[in-house]
Amino acid sequence: MLETMRAQRFYADTKEFAVEDVPIPQLAHGEVLVKVAFCGICHSDLSLINGTFPSQQAVVTQGHEASGTIAKIGPGVTGWTEGDRVVVAAGRPCLDCVNCRRGDVSNCLRIRLMAFAYDGAWAQYTVAQAFGLTRIPDNVSMEQAAILADAVSTPYGAVVRTGKVGIGESVGVWGVGGVGTHVVQLARLVGAAPIVAVDIKPAVLDRALALGADYAFDARDEALPDRIAEATGGRQLDVAFDAVGLTSTFEQALGSLTVGGRLVGIGMSGDAPTIGPTSMFNLTKRQVLGHLGYQNSDIGTLANLVSRGRLDLSRSISDIVSLEDVAEGIEKLEKADGDPIRILVQP
Repeated sequence: MLETMRAQRFYADTKEFAVEDVPIPQLAHGEVLVKVAFCGICHSDLSLINGTFPSQQAVVTQGHEASGTIAKIGPGVTGWTEGDRVVVAAGRPCLDCVNCRRGDVSNCLRIRLMAFAYDGAWAQYTVAQAFGLTRIPDNVSMEQAAILADAVSTPYGAVVRTGKVGIGESVGVWGVGGVGTHVVQLARLVGAAPIVAVDIKPAVLDRALALGADYAFDARDEALPDRIAEATGGRQLDVAFDAVGLTSTFEQALGSLTVGGRLVGIGMSGDAPTIGPTSMFNLTKRQVLGHLGYQNSDIGTLANLVSRGRLDLSRSISDIVSLEDVAEGIEKLEKADGDPIRILVQP
């Protein structure tokens, strides 16, 4: 194996990035080297670049939605062989905090996030902890497998774990881009009805309808509350998902809830929305729930659903760019050219 690899490196102080030749990482106990097939460009990557998320490293390789094949097995690793097709988990638990020591690694108090606290997968190779890998079924493409690590698994966690959407519950989704589109699909998969998509772009709303939403409304429509009330038989929404994170989307979604309804916040920004008067918030028994990430087992569940044809991700990848053209992909995602759901990097 060569001693160096190509990687897209981001410099926090200058906000610049460039393809460089860097040493292929050495493996510690329990680690494997993965030859990257594809890696997604996520809005959180943009947030690191524009400073919304503080940088944890002076120089880092971005990219946290990776699929690939195992290129090398590190010491102490069993159950995996070179050539296995895998998805890489996007975080590493510390294994030393109170939660980790009691086996609750999914709620690690000091979780280290890939591409922020350590090098990610906009590179030819990336290092992964063996226990964080998920095997990819042979009939699932590497492209679709890559986005399971965040673009699909984070919405899955929001729908199933945080929102706890039940059969027949009404659901609203504010922002039907990469995350929101999959919230719509997964809410339908678990039996939500009706599903209301809210956005400002006609093409995005049309896509939401094609992928499972029952209704699609413009967020700027002054009659939006009446339209949601009509769609839900006057009850309003049991669960609302804010996949944008702006004050306008958060407060609009919160105001659309029925008594006892849940708002799940997925999108992130620097905005600081409010819940309004505590008297009204308490009287209506509404809940506001923050959501981040997924459990590693969720990726396996989703891979199985894709493999068996229960979850269709065929429209979830809008473009593929080379490692050298990451800047082009970032610009396209930032401007939402063609309303991209997910853009992939191919090393």
